[in-house]
Amino acid sequence: MDSFVVGAAVFAGFLFSVVVHECAHGLVALWLGDPTARDQGRITLDPLRHIDPIMSILVPLMLWLSGLPMFGGAKPVPVDMTRLRRPFLDMMWVALAGPVANLLLAAVFAVCLNGVPLASQARPEFADKLLLVIVQIVLLNVYLALFNLLPIPPLDGGRIAAGLLPSRIAIHFYRHEIQVLGLGLVMFLAMSGKTAFLGPWTEQLTKWIVHIATWIN
Repeated sequence: MDSFVVGAAVFAGFLFSVVVHECAHGLVALWLGDPTARDQGRITLDPLRHIDPIMSILVPLMLWLSGLPMFGGAKPVPVDMTRLRRPFLDMMWVALAGPVANLLLAAVFAVCLNGVPLASQARPEFADKLLLVIVQIVLLNVYLALFNLLPIPPLDGGRIAAGLLPSRIAIHFYRHEIQVLGLGLVMFLAMSGKTAFLGPWTEQLTKWIVHIATWIN
């Protein structure tokens, strides 16, 4: 039962994290001239507006039960590139907002670790579970940020790469067939555990974030 409660809490943290990720995309798109996400009610923390049954629930649950790093996402917020002032460059900033939001969330949850000693004094049996949940959510957000930065369309990293390339090349990153091929590659990497190379980077970055958070206290 204890492991189920911890797992459920981490999964709830995962859902919250992907919702914030998508809201960040929508907010930056709005600031840069595209109100599509706002007009469709997608700049909200209401999970029902963002949850995708497969990517938000089925895929992360299967990975978690398989002992693999949890991966998934919410329904992508709609962004109309033609309404952005500088389509490819602005889309790069819109894409970057998601991973940055995850890293900021990791920092916020890491700061929460400072409250664990107080919880330990009040309820020692609860503090250990709280510590585990917070650490897992910090790790999860760092992993989500790094995974999404892989330069593969339709991941955020693919859009960031497109923003750094000449327009005649960048436009190919948004072709439907390239997006579908990239999505297949992303699913293969996630489901096969081929993203293990991100593990050391995730752990090292998490250590830095936690160290800074404890120093703040």
